[in-house]
Amino acid sequence: MAEETEMSCVLQKPRLVARKFMARPQHEGEGAVVRRSIGRFELRYFDPFLVLDEFSVSAPAGFPDHPHRGFETVTYMLEGAVTHEDFEGHKGTIKAGDLQWMTAGRGIVHSEMPAGQGISKGLQLWVNLSSKNKMIEPRYQELQSKDIARTSRSNIEVRVIAGESMGIKSPVYTRTPTMYLDFTLKPGARLQQPIPLSWNSFVYVLEGEGVFGSEKSGPVGPHNLLILGQGDGLEAWNKSAKPLRFVLIGGEPLGEPVAQLGPFVMNTEEEIDQTIDDFQYYVNGFEKAKYWRSEATVGLDS
Repeated sequence: MAEETEMSCVLQKPRLVARKFMARPQHEGEGAVVRRSIGRFELRYFDPFLVLDEFSVSAPAGFPDHPHRGFETVTYMLEGAVTHEDFEGHKGTIKAGDLQWMTAGRGIVHSEMPAGQGISKGLQLWVNLSSKNKMIEPRYQELQSKDIARTSRSNIEVRVIAGESMGIKSPVYTRTPTMYLDFTLKPGARLQQPIPLSWNSFVYVLEGEGVFGSEKSGPVGPHNLLILGQGDGLEAWNKSAKPLRFVLIGGEPLGEPVAQLGPFVMNTEEEIDQTIDDFQYYVNGFEKAKYWRSEATVGLDS
């Protein structure tokens, strides 16, 4: 019998799986394929989360110049690399294991294109911002893989993208309080991870098969999104012979109305109309979009 390893915390009311569905492939950007779970018709919005995409892209496909306003994009690379450029002159490449937490705020126009040959894979999460933060100045928080907080206990390893786990805290500041944990459980491992009672939370399985919420539940494999019910934390088991990898993401609900048109997310339709005008007339945060084009986009046209 495989050794069972348990984290040293006691949950009074573990969260059960309330809903489960497979993230199915769809086309986004220019020739790119994403598996979207949050943001599809099955789950339009899971406060405070707007979108979760598992993307897979190889050159020349990608996500050329496009705008954002009113939320944050969190890009976590799993394989390969992506080069990011924006109209403020910010440019960089995030590689496997790296993180970019971008606060679009009042406005960003940027491109995200694969760097080098081969397939680049990762997760992109959109985190909504409260009405008081929607029009703040854009900001980036970027961490290389080696700088992401991590720890392990026996058969469990965690990378702390945001929040806290096993006594380790992420340096990332989340305007909308958020936890983002990347767990790997070896065969026989059992996890107990606290989650604030009032937060919404979900699991997305990346590799292997796991049992979540109740030990009597059936195993769940890759590309499945599990919406967790109410409770004080997550219990998970790896009863298989191979490693299990998944992300656990949670956030404090904003409880505000959501008005969305593609990459613009505000609170009212009037604010969306204003955003469209701002973008079309290059004002109120989009001034630099008038004459800017990314090097990647210019390269595509040449």
